[in-house]
Amino acid sequence: MLKTRVITALGLLAILLPILYLHHTLAFAVVVTALFGAAVWETMRLFRPEQDTPLMGVINFALAAAFFVYVGFLHPSNPQFAMGLAAFLWLMKFTPSLAIGLPAFKSFANTLLSIFYFFALVGCFLAIIALFQHSSLYLLSVMVIVWAADIGAYFSGKAFGKRKLAPSISPGKSWEGAIGGLLIVLVLAVATVLFGGTLLADSFVVRLQAAWGWIGLVGVLSLLVAFSVAGDLFESQLKRRAGRKDSSSLLPGHGGVLDRIDALIPVLPMAALITTWL
Repeated sequence: MLKTRVITALGLLAILLPILYLHHTLAFAVVVTALFGAAVWETMRLFRPEQDTPLMGVINFALAAAFFVYVGFLHPSNPQFAMGLAAFLWLMKFTPSLAIGLPAFKSFANTLLSIFYFFALVGCFLAIIALFQHSSLYLLSVMVIVWAADIGAYFSGKAFGKRKLAPSISPGKSWEGAIGGLLIVLVLAVATVLFGGTLLADSFVVRLQAAWGWIGLVGVLSLLVAFSVAGDLFESQLKRRAGRKDSSSLLPGHGGVLDRIDALIPVLPMAALITTWL
């Protein structure tokens, strides 16, 4: 399993890093569109398991990709609205569901929730485009916040975890792990601001600290880390209800696309919106 995970990760890096380093817009558009289509297909599998057939998978992927090409690249009319809607949905709908639970599969509430989650995905991927257009470094600097929080939470939870964060959804997560993840993010952010120099001058945390100071930096990063945890837990909740370990097997050793981006889905729209205010 570890060997498979490493090979898949290296393959993804071999594709993504040159695109980001060279800032190749067309290649970026192709990859992002493919990832969006895959994420929508996996979402439908989790919300409507009874419709999980190869034909429906192809249809969902094709329609999602065509929709995203139109709204993301051919006719990007108002991405701020989509990103704002995504942030609002995480605040008012998805995060509260972690406490109240999910509706039954064959219900109008479940259909409505799946539509809301689709719009959250749209907001996330439009944020990816917006952050990439700023710079590849800027996009990566936001993603690193989520990755650092996840890695920090894993090791902190292993070492100190006692109080379960959401035992009915993801028994392995703890409050100590979440706090540890936040502390790692804050330490990395402080180091980036103080020692990043000109190389990291255009990163998210450096610009945030310059505009809003240290208190603003801590407040925003705490919010983003909290919502990265919410994104992770919400997808875990969907998988548990559907009786699935992974959202798909598209990425051998890693699961599906949603399994890799679940924590990014709420964070990227919020970070992109905050960027417009800096």
